[in-house]
Amino acid sequence: MAVNGATAIPPVSELVTTACKAFKDKYGRDPTTAACGPGRVNLIGEHTDYNEGFVFPMALPQVTVMVGSKGDGDLCRVLTTAEGVDEPKYVEFSIKDNKPGTPKWANYVKGVVANYVGTPSGFDAVVVSSVPLGGGVSSSASIEVATYTFLDALNGGADNVLKKDKALACQKAEHEYAGMPCGIMDQFISMMGEDGHALLIDCRSVESTLVPMKDPNVVVLVTNSNVKHELTGSEYPTRRKQCETAASLLGKRSLREATDKDLEDSKDKLDNVTYRRARHVIGEIKRTEEAANCLQNGDYVKFGKLMVASHDALRDDYEVSCPELDRLVEAAMEVEGVYGSRMTGGGFGGCTVTLVKKDSVEKAIQHIQSRYDKKASFYVCAPSAGAKILSV
Repeated sequence: MAVNGATAIPPVSELVTTACKAFKDKYGRDPTTAACGPGRVNLIGEHTDYNEGFVFPMALPQVTVMVGSKGDGDLCRVLTTAEGVDEPKYVEFSIKDNKPGTPKWANYVKGVVANYVGTPSGFDAVVVSSVPLGGGVSSSASIEVATYTFLDALNGGADNVLKKDKALACQKAEHEYAGMPCGIMDQFISMMGEDGHALLIDCRSVESTLVPMKDPNVVVLVTNSNVKHELTGSEYPTRRKQCETAASLLGKRSLREATDKDLEDSKDKLDNVTYRRARHVIGEIKRTEEAANCLQNGDYVKFGKLMVASHDALRDDYEVSCPELDRLVEAAMEVEGVYGSRMTGGGFGGCTVTLVKKDSVEKAIQHIQSRYDKKASFYVCAPSAGAKILSV
């Protein structure tokens, strides 16, 4: 859907062509294999995944593509063309001596190679991506899932490995090699998304339900604030620890098992900050279940109200928003035809997600930019497919 003011999203075929050219320039031959993994936007359900709650993401049309072919022995050679990643953009590592290090971007590839279910061979590869880096739309999971799917294509991946287990291997890669204790959402939706659907994921049972999003009159607008505050590295583990503390003081395995009444009855056991962290999570889990039902029933008005309530709690109770995200949400909600808007992702910058009538999307983009004192980027996104093996 072409919209004035929105950034065009390159088709996957264009990324493959770019990657194949870069591969031939670097390695002197044509690649044999290609795969992709998408980024994601979370419609609602933020900071609930590591609390065994519900999340409700959809896969984006922006993807990371990996092309390549088998190499010499157990040597892996990888080049990325991505802008904004740390240097160098080319790495070599051995499957037998594969440890995290620098550059940081390569740890996502290394971690998947180390956790691949099977016996990977050495390879030469090029990585190209249209997923905004640092935008809260999970560029990290997209490269992990693209790498895993590429390894499957290259090595004839085992038919008996479930997509769920592949996603868990990618999550483990992020824990061990990137040092980020993320929940399962990002890898799960990147691996398992389907065209025209959002995915309600139960992070306790690791089961998921596809929810259709096929109303042609409603679109998802992702707005990148183009700011990234440097708090996120320390703040994410801190929030996770606060939630674990709250669950323990409430006598629960996780905050998924806690109710509003449990929280109020134990309020004197928790300091103010821990109480507010728990209040967000308990409320957000309920909001996410309710929102999935609203979308299933086409109740966009109620869905939008839940999105705004989610943002308010993330700003006030979880304290992971920032002035730029707040301004983008506030501006979106001033536009007639906008159902709801909220920050999405870990916070401290990145993107907002807005549910808006198709006829109002250009007006929304114009108004949001006029009220925002920095340069935002806008993407009109359809719910897209998960990881795929591609032809070269």
